Parts: sequence; C-alpha cells; structure tokens
Amino acid sequence: MRLRSLTFAALAVTAGLSLTACQSDDGSPAPSDPSAASSASASGGGSGSSGSDQGGGKGTTAGTGSGGSAGSAKGGKCRTGDLKITATDSTVGGDADRTVAVEFKNVSGHDCSVSGFAGVDLKTNSGSLSAKRTGQSASPYTLKNGKSVFFGINYPANNSGGSGVRVTGLVVTPPGETKSVTLAWPGAATLPVTEGGDSPVKVGPIGSAGQGG
Repeated sequence: MRLRSLTFAALAVTAGLSLTACQSDDGSPAPSDPSAASSASASGGGSGSSGSDQGGGKGTTAGTGSGGSAGSAKGGKCRTGDLKITATDSTVGGDADRTVAVEFKNVSGHDCSVSGFAGVDLKTNSGSLSAKRTGQSASPYTLKNGKSVFFGINYPANNSGGSGVRVTGLVVTPPGETKSVTLAWPGAATLPVTEGGDSPVKVGPIGSAGQGG
C-alpha cells in the first residue's frame, strides 16, 4: 500500500514539471520558433519587392516607346536643313512654256511633312523676280526619309529676238521657312521682257511636277 502511494506521488510530480515547461514564468503560452516567423516575413518582403520592380520596368518601357521618334515619324514640318534641294531643266519638247523642276529630298533621318507652295525668286540682271503661285490646290505631303518630292517652275520662252532678261540664279525657300537656298539656274538663259513689270514666272504646289515621290 505504501509502494502504491509513492508511485502516485512520483507521477504527479512528473506531470507538474511537464506543465511548467510548456508555460512561461507568468503562465502565458511559450512563443513559437522565432526563426520560422523571420523566414515568413522575409518571404513576404521578397514578393512585394518583385512587384515593385515589375512596375518600374513597365514604366520605363512605356516611356521609351512614347519618345520623340514616333512623333518625328508622323510628319513634323520639313525644315530647310532637312532637305537637299536641287533644280533641273524639265522642259518637254513642244510645250509652249518652259519648265524647271525643283526637288526636295528628305535627308533628315526621319519623316517630315511639307505642303503648300515654296517661295521662288529668280535673280536677274534687272533685280529679283518673284514667281507667282498657280491656281492649283495644295495638299499636305508626308515626305519619308530618303524620298523626294518635286514641284514645277514655269516660264515663257524668249522668242522675241531680243536680249530679254538674263537669269543668274534661283532662290528657293521651303514652305513655312525663312531660310533659303540659292541654286544655279538650270533653265533658259533669258526671259522675255514683259510690260507693266508683271512676273511671267509661275510656281506650282509641292508635288505638282509629277516626278519621283
């Protein structure tokens, strides 16, 4: 009987020690493994950082895609410096008037737009002679990089038998520009003298010469 009582007492002491190990000094449950909590926190932070990086990457890509090149390709105005300007005699046999074709070649490295009438002035031994615009309508023209567009200058042949007005040069100003280019005059050496000082020289709109494109 004494042996059984001692056995019960030993079991009670063992149970008490086990319960104490599972509690803190103030009786509250013991904390979980801190390394596990730290690992979970690090995993959550990594996911948030990845999302931020992706958002930043998309923003950078969009900024690059919406740069100035797309805007320059839809037709920013052709400036004088964007164009290589040349002139050639394009008179066709049998025509009543003579023709000089002026070429605008886009050498800017990007597309640009040009429309309307260029300014055309002939240098002569009697002073500057400005060309008049024809009645043709002018349409906007997108000039792709490396491509050309032409317009015509028409003037009467000097069949008077006299010396006429001697042409010494051609000054061309692209539409909407103030900077001009001076070229050698490729047409007939002289123009007929006109009464009243009215200009016999006419200029067509951009694209009117019907060459290239």
